[in-house]
Amino acid sequence: MKKAIIVMTGILLMSTLAIAETEAGKKESVEIPNLEQLQKMIARFAPTEVSADTSKLSPEDQKAVVKLIQAARVLDDLYMTQLWKGNQALCARLKKDTSPLGRARLHYFWINKGPWSDLDDHKAFIPAVPARKPLGANFYPEDMTKEEFESWVKTLNEKERELATGFYSLIQRKAANKLAAVPYSVEYRADLDRAAKLLREAGSLTQNASLKKFLNSRAAAFLSNDYYQSDVDWMDLEAAIDITIGPYETYTDELFGYRAAFEAYVHVRDEAESNKLAFFAKHLQEIENNLPIEPKYRNPKIGGLAPIHVVNEIFAAGDGNHGVQTAAYNLPNDERVVAEKGSKRVMMKNVQEAKFKSVLLPISQHVLAPEAQKDVSFDAFFTHIVAHELTHGLGPQQINVSGRKTTVRLELKEVYGAIEEAKADVTGLFTLQYLLDQGQRVGIAEDRPKEEIERKLYTTFLASAFRTLRFGITEAHGRGMAMQMNYLLDKGGFAVQPDGTFAVDFSKIKQAVRDLDHDLLTLEATGDYAGAKKMLTELAVLRPETQRALDKLGDIPTDIEPKFVTAEKLAPASAGLPRKR
Repeated sequence: MKKAIIVMTGILLMSTLAIAETEAGKKESVEIPNLEQLQKMIARFAPTEVSADTSKLSPEDQKAVVKLIQAARVLDDLYMTQLWKGNQALCARLKKDTSPLGRARLHYFWINKGPWSDLDDHKAFIPAVPARKPLGANFYPEDMTKEEFESWVKTLNEKERELATGFYSLIQRKAANKLAAVPYSVEYRADLDRAAKLLREAGSLTQNASLKKFLNSRAAAFLSNDYYQSDVDWMDLEAAIDITIGPYETYTDELFGYRAAFEAYVHVRDEAESNKLAFFAKHLQEIENNLPIEPKYRNPKIGGLAPIHVVNEIFAAGDGNHGVQTAAYNLPNDERVVAEKGSKRVMMKNVQEAKFKSVLLPISQHVLAPEAQKDVSFDAFFTHIVAHELTHGLGPQQINVSGRKTTVRLELKEVYGAIEEAKADVTGLFTLQYLLDQGQRVGIAEDRPKEEIERKLYTTFLASAFRTLRFGITEAHGRGMAMQMNYLLDKGGFAVQPDGTFAVDFSKIKQAVRDLDHDLLTLEATGDYAGAKKMLTELAVLRPETQRALDKLGDIPTDIEPKFVTAEKLAPASAGLPRKR
């Protein structure tokens, strides 16, 4: 990387260019925003207080949750190290700059957990850093090519190959410049020791046996690098405190999608809302048996019932708190655990309500025709997110390609995230339509006729598509949504009106969703990397009519910037383990 070049802007503030080499060896530069531009970028995230009622927790759990918040804060620092090797030094440098521009840069740095804007194709907004986030983050040597890695992996024995392509290692150059896989438990030992100690302390405080068991087994996993048992224990967790902590999602690794990033969520359970949604789990095998895919690709026995936990978020950290906020998740990602125990769907109701009010409703008033806006509902938004998370666990998981046992994730490599997110979206729509056709209630306007429920479901999904597209089409969710939008437009399920607004064609949308679901599920079942990449290349783009609609949304926040008021009250960042800001 060359040093930043400084130029003057038209408003007498400084702007710079960050210059870096692309993977193809070409020079690339991006303009670094000045103060006014950066303030507009920050304004895309609406400051929002996120609170949860912890008064019903036992006195012991009240103390335990403090330790869990502190453990989660450790993972903020760990995730920044995973994202980029220069992050910690850059953060320290930014804290010393008390000018208005310096404070704005630190603010936006903390939103993104690094110097690249998640909403702007991972472009740099701070000078003297790579122009874009490295595809491999800090999981691989910067000079390593995909071809070098794949050639090296072929030389390894089975055990070595599992570590090299698994969730819980990173790749470094060792003696004679050769590649080597280093377990997380070795590379991140100091941070993991701190987090493990806090988990054990929380475990010693709670009287809930399942929570105690999980916290102790996850602490052990941090130090052993074997997460299987703690994932099983997490599936069995039944407690008022709902905690998810560890290395999970692989989106940060855009080179291969192999490496799991550290994240943490501390919640309190909403048992009343959870009970309302429990019926979904009872129908999963039935839905699997009717997926729009060749019967040979269906799973005759999915991995147990899928618990759905509705929670209210207290705190999120690491990969769970940067850029666009997570509103729900479906874990674990270990296919062995999914096959044995199923997967757990966690729905953050307070986060989803904040997104709906601050973002989705205003968007719908710009992109939908006036007569359709009345059909946008929180229940439809929330219920589709439930279905999305449920259906991550349906369809192909462990597959057979040319007689070789493998997984969808391994075969689709870096395009897996976008394909899987799109698959969950459309399979979620298929699932809700299937249940409606069977006469089931799905939690949307249950006292209204089926046709009205369908209007709310598909209209809310269309409005929400624009919410997701604003995340950017380099991010897995946004890229997958761009592909869905164009596919459904081409099939006639969505239509552009003469005034530039969008509408659902209810005579075509059901078949269009079914066709798209079939295509995505088949790509996964066959491990068709070339086909998946071709589909995304052709369809994961912003066409002019969609871009024009997005351009009208400039004054609407893209997402929320959470202010964890309950967490700060229980465990102030200035006390105990300080947050590095």
